[in-house]
Amino acid sequence: MAIRILSVDDELDMETLITQLFRKQIREKKYEFIFANNGIEALDKLDEVGEVDLILSDINMPGMDGLTLLAKINEKNKPYLKAIMVSAYGDMDNIRTAMNRGAFDFITKPVNFEDLEITINKTVEHIEMLSSLEQGRLQLMALQNDLNVAKEIQLSMLPKTVPPAFAEVGVDLHAFIHPAKVVGGDLFDYHIMDAERVFFMIGDVSDKGIPAALFMAITKAIFKSQFCNKIQDTLCEKVNIINAFLSEDNSSFMFVTAWIGILNIKTGVVEYVDAGHEPPVIIRADGSVELVKKHGGMALCIDGDFDYTSQTLTLSAGDRLVLYTDGVTDANNLSGERYGLNLLQEFYAQRNFSTAQEINEATLATLIQFMGAASQFDDITMLTLGYTGTV
Repeated sequence: MAIRILSVDDELDMETLITQLFRKQIREKKYEFIFANNGIEALDKLDEVGEVDLILSDINMPGMDGLTLLAKINEKNKPYLKAIMVSAYGDMDNIRTAMNRGAFDFITKPVNFEDLEITINKTVEHIEMLSSLEQGRLQLMALQNDLNVAKEIQLSMLPKTVPPAFAEVGVDLHAFIHPAKVVGGDLFDYHIMDAERVFFMIGDVSDKGIPAALFMAITKAIFKSQFCNKIQDTLCEKVNIINAFLSEDNSSFMFVTAWIGILNIKTGVVEYVDAGHEPPVIIRADGSVELVKKHGGMALCIDGDFDYTSQTLTLSAGDRLVLYTDGVTDANNLSGERYGLNLLQEFYAQRNFSTAQEINEATLATLIQFMGAASQFDDITMLTLGYTGTV
């Protein structure tokens, strides 16, 4: 769009001179000039034409002088509107007053038209720079708003509360995501499958930001569709189906680490598939801490034909199984130290916990304390399952 310039001068030949001087810019629609003979007429023009980018105004004019016009313009609170003031060479007091009132630059009379052109072009460059910065600021605000909406959508897809039925079947479960500054790819889910089985899982999509969040949404949906249906596939068969689906047309080459478990609430046996995820921690009822051994297992979406196998572990009454994403163990402080798995196990060994929620909240608190002023670069996600063995 053309830069709109309002020229205010009581010398009638100024319009002709400016039109001639800037004829090329006017013809190319770079500049558009509007003319007024004094401050009063200039204000009327502003109301008539709307937005103006630059005002070129004489100071000494009848009716309303340039200084009064400048004050009136300031009242309109248009920070991107710039003014160039024109006055006699010896009129430095008025020029200084104009600059103090916010004029961007000035020209002295008799007008040197080469200097006028340079001054206007310089001012226009400044206006265009401000406009570009403002557009960038608005784009960043829009992007931040989109990220906030995406984060809300992402979090809304995850279970927010644990139904009372879990406690009724002898399961104390709590899960949370403590998001980083941008949307990410962590996920978890849980539900009661039938009278004997509880499904639970945690996952982490590779990469960060909106692509990871979109892939997380797809992963969450396919897990839900598989583990909430009535088809009696085995755990491994369901994971194989999910892996094949997610691997198909995976042009982004993203992958998902996951730990998927089914607890038999009568026996305490957990059948699980480890798809390249962080090893869970078991806090036994007597306070001892164990790390679930790794038995291989590839992350989802790397090989659509990979045949997953399951393992089992057994929880006794009072045991807790702690699942987490690498946002927990990879948390860093300002010194670059990593929290790590050893500190996590030591923390659990030194504390007594009453509930799954207490474990999660205490872990988050110690991580925040460990990170200190360092920024959180990854989501911190946990799912802790306590087996009461009361069924």
